[in-house]
Amino acid sequence: MMVPAALLVLGVLTALLAPRLLARARWPDREPVVALWVWQCVVGAVLLCFGLSMLLSAAAAWQAVRGRLFAAAPHGVVDAYALGAAGGPWAAFTALTLAGGALWTGAMLTREVLRARADRRARGTELLVRAPLLPGEDPAGARLVVLEGRRPDAWWLPGAAPQLVVTTAALGRLKGSQLDAVLAHEQSHAAARHDWLLHCSRALSGGFPQVPVFLAFEAEMHRLVELAADDAASRRYGRLTVALALVGLNEDRGAFGPSAAPQTHVSHRVRRLLSAAPRLSAVRRLRLTALATLVPAVPLLVALVPGLSALA
Repeated sequence: MMVPAALLVLGVLTALLAPRLLARARWPDREPVVALWVWQCVVGAVLLCFGLSMLLSAAAAWQAVRGRLFAAAPHGVVDAYALGAAGGPWAAFTALTLAGGALWTGAMLTREVLRARADRRARGTELLVRAPLLPGEDPAGARLVVLEGRRPDAWWLPGAAPQLVVTTAALGRLKGSQLDAVLAHEQSHAAARHDWLLHCSRALSGGFPQVPVFLAFEAEMHRLVELAADDAASRRYGRLTVALALVGLNEDRGAFGPSAAPQTHVSHRVRRLLSAAPRLSAVRRLRLTALATLVPAVPLLVALVPGLSALA
């Protein structure tokens, strides 16, 4: 039971310490795309720790599982894990508890997918009512929809054919290239499929609200996807244009000033764009990406070391 226990401890420590370490880092605002990848690797490592611990605990508790899991393993590998001598009620309890967590995770992800599909279908139906298809227009094709509205707004409706929506008030408020910058921002969301990141993070935080890494994952996904889209638009139209477009869309919503809603992050995004902090060097970006990619390899290495040692 040493390896399953080590994996369990590693997963718990990662879930507790990773959010604190990333919260202290100052580089994510400068490289939101890299930060998105780091967070995905961290969460993937936590889930991998628990998943591998569940499998090895089940192998320690039940001979049938052990036989299937190590059916193709050479002689001596099973003995290296010492699963038979360490089985018993604790192994069975750990395996069943982690299996329950896995089933709950799957249920939360399924619920989030079904909820997202229902919401997207309802919003798509409402959009067709407010902006019917023109004669000859492909219903399955991507489209830009202009809606009558007093409030300046722009958003994208995800799906197989993402739809960009902009209100007439936004057309009147945004000047010059500001509208193009807003559309580029929304197109970046659609191209990067940010909706999947948001759905996964929401499912994990909703299913396990006591786990710090999942709560921080959801909060950071909402923030970082906006920063990444801002950067994608600013590379085409400039930081000042994107900042002015953000102000134009949000100045009537109380997004600025002492009473601004903290969850919008709009004022922070505008200050970030105007400060024009330099990006990290390409070497440092590559180093961070490589280190993040290695994080999920740690639980794999912990799980495979006894077997590899037996083969050496």
